Amino acid sequence: MSTTTESRRARLVTDGLKPANVLIVECLALGAAQDSPWTGLAWALLGLLFSAVIPMAYIKRSMRKGLVSDQHVGNRASRMTVLPVIMASVAVCLVAMYAGGAPQQMKALVLSMMATLIVILPITAFWKISLHTAVSTGAIVVIAIGVTWWAVLALPLVGLIGWSRVEIKDHTLGQVIAGTLVGSIVAGSVFAAFI
Repeated sequence: MSTTTESRRARLVTDGLKPANVLIVECLALGAAQDSPWTGLAWALLGLLFSAVIPMAYIKRSMRKGLVSDQHVGNRASRMTVLPVIMASVAVCLVAMYAGGAPQQMKALVLSMMATLIVILPITAFWKISLHTAVSTGAIVVIAIGVTWWAVLALPLVGLIGWSRVEIKDHTLGQVIAGTLVGSIVAGSVFAAFI
């Protein structure tokens, strides 16, 4: 297989399993698993608005203005501008969920997102840790705890995502491993502590 083919496949994986798409699956799976699935899904949509839709809209706007180079915010310095905006958006969601009486698991989900971002931000100041692997691993662990342990069968996807990030030279192996550890430990422990 040629390097070009590998790179094309890696780009498809990177784009298809980007954090926003993984968050869609995570929010909807957890929302549907609530005692009242329709209510849970409504809260999931709110979570998606503030954790995926608004951040991606901000990133796309920043791309049009030339502030970031790509949808994955490959430049570490640019991430230091984008991450605080994402954190602010997630914080608004958290306040809305607490004020509106969201199910505890949905609040714990957003708390786990915020905790992961809080840990990732200072690391990003000096090193480009992988958000792709942090979000995907965190999502799998949260779904395993909150919905079904069968979710752990999706863990090989994290390896695939990590491969794609290294293959297209957006990250080193160490950066994808670090993202995997942060996502699983931080998101998993915060979610488990607050459910």
